[in-house]
Amino acid sequence: MTSSTDDAPESAAAASPPAAASRSAAASPSAAAGRAPATRPAWHARQEATEDIPGVRRINLAAFETAEEADLVDALRRDRSAWLPGLSYVADAPDGTLIAHALLTRCHVDDVPAVALAPCAVLPAHQKSGAGSAVIRALLDAARAAGERTALVLGHPPYYPRFGFAPAASRFGILPPQPWPDEAFLALSLDGSIPPRGTVRYAAPFGID
Repeated sequence: MTSSTDDAPESAAAASPPAAASRSAAASPSAAAGRAPATRPAWHARQEATEDIPGVRRINLAAFETAEEADLVDALRRDRSAWLPGLSYVADAPDGTLIAHALLTRCHVDDVPAVALAPCAVLPAHQKSGAGSAVIRALLDAARAAGERTALVLGHPPYYPRFGFAPAASRFGILPPQPWPDEAFLALSLDGSIPPRGTVRYAAPFGID
């Protein structure tokens, strides 16, 4: 998964698992951006509203090389078994422009519910600005408040540990559905409990057997 945030390649902080794996799971959310600005603004991260949907698509189209992630968000939005109301977050620029997006949807570790972080994206002009980290932290806090217990991500190894993620397989016994690198397939306990052991099943729109 790739994303678009601070010092990870912000155009791909959490792309869909197959896309991230094929890109070596790891472009970090800001790799495509230039050097970080001297002063980082305080981004406003919030729950997505209905009127934000077109802007969310624009962010994902701009942040990734293809429309795959933007189409994935639309497909997940239509999947009632995957979409979790309140767990799609955006960040606004001071002028109200949407600049970042991060999404959690339903997945399972064997039969135990968990959430998958993907995709995450930041407009190229705002990558390495802290917007990606702001929207991801707010989203994970929302998942905790909603009672979610375990979050999973396939992404940039140096980037996601700042949020508390650790190797899912070697640390927790959570196995990926495909042979992804241990250092790139990560898990986070949202409530401090020990995550369930088993194999991850993603929602159908991800296209992972």
